[in-house]
Amino acid sequence: MATGFFTGFPGFIASQIIRTAFKHEKYDKVYTFVLITEKQRAEAEAELILKDYPDKEITIIVGDITFPNLDINDDQFEQLLNDVDFVWHLAAIYDLAVPKKAAWKVNVQGTSMVNAFVRQIKNIQRYMYFSTAYVAGTREGILRETELIRPTSFKNFYEETKFEAEILVEELKTIVPITIIRPGIVRGHSQTGETVKFDGPYFFLNMIDRLKWLPIIPYIGQSDARLNVVPIDYITEGVAYLSTLSEAIGQTVHMTDPNPHPVQEIYRAMVRSVTGNKPKGRIPLSLARKSMSILPIRKALGVEYETLDYLTWNASFDTKIAERLLAESSVQCADFVGSIPTMVEFYKEHKRNKGFQVQIK
Repeated sequence: MATGFFTGFPGFIASQIIRTAFKHEKYDKVYTFVLITEKQRAEAEAELILKDYPDKEITIIVGDITFPNLDINDDQFEQLLNDVDFVWHLAAIYDLAVPKKAAWKVNVQGTSMVNAFVRQIKNIQRYMYFSTAYVAGTREGILRETELIRPTSFKNFYEETKFEAEILVEELKTIVPITIIRPGIVRGHSQTGETVKFDGPYFFLNMIDRLKWLPIIPYIGQSDARLNVVPIDYITEGVAYLSTLSEAIGQTVHMTDPNPHPVQEIYRAMVRSVTGNKPKGRIPLSLARKSMSILPIRKALGVEYETLDYLTWNASFDTKIAERLLAESSVQCADFVGSIPTMVEFYKEHKRNKGFQVQIK
C-alpha cells in the first residue's frame, strides 16, 4: 500500500483529502508536515481522523517548507525519501489581503523547496500540486487548463505568488509525474455545509447577516460576472480519484464549477436564505469600494476589501480536461445555488464562534 506526504495539514482541504484517501483505501499511512506552531492542532486533527479510520496511521513531521530539506533532520529526511510514494503540496497563504513578502516566502520559496524534496524521492508515483484557478490574474474571457499565461496584472499578491509557484511546478513535468490542481473558490460540504473557516463566499453571508436588521438589503454594483465556487466534497473526491489515474499525469486540471452562477443570482439566493426576502435597490460598486476602504466598516461587516474585485471579473474556466479525466468516475460538482440553504444553516449555527471568522485587515 502506498504512503502519502501532505503539506497544508491540519488545514481543511488537506484534512478532508486524507479522510477521502483513507475512505478509498489509497493509503495505509500518511506523513503530515506542519510548522511547530501547528503541531498541537495537527495532533488533535489527526486523532479525529483516526477515530474514523483506526486501522490507518498518521505521522506528524515538524519542519518549515521555506528551508532547504524542509528543515527536517537528515535521518528523518532520508526516511521520507525512501517511504513516500505520493506528495500532496497544499501549504500556502490563501489570504487575499496577504502582503507580498509573506506570500512570496511561503507560496513561491516554499514550493521551490518542496519541489527539490520531490525530485529526490526514490519512487515518486505522483506529485499532486494545489495551485488555484485564479493564477489567471486579471485576464478575462475563457481561461483554459492548458494555459499559464502571465496576465498584465493580478488582483492581489495571493494570485501573483501562486502564478509564480505554478511556473516552478510546471518546469518539473518532464521529470516527475505531476498533476496540477487549480480549484475554484472552495466552500463547505455540499450536503452537510461543514467547513472550518468563513472566507470566500462566506464574506457575503457575514455582510448579509450583519445588515439583516435593515428594512431592505440592496444589491452591490451591477455585473453579469459569474462566481466560481466549488464544494469541498467535489474537490476531495475528484483529486483522490485523479491521484491514481495515469491519464492525469502531466495534466493541469480546473477543479471548478462547470456551470457557475452569476454573482447577482448567488447574492439574491443568499439574502433570501438568510432573511427570507429578496434584495432591493442597489449600491454603486464605487460607493461600496469607498466604504470598504475604511477598516472599521470592513470589520463591522466581516468582509475583506479584496472580495470586491471578484464581483465584476468576467472570466470563465474551461473544464474540458477535468471532464474528460473524471468521466469514468461518479464525481460531480453540486449546484451552488441549490445547496446555499445547507451552507447558510451551518453558517448560522457557527457564526458566533470566533474560530470560524477570518481576521479582517
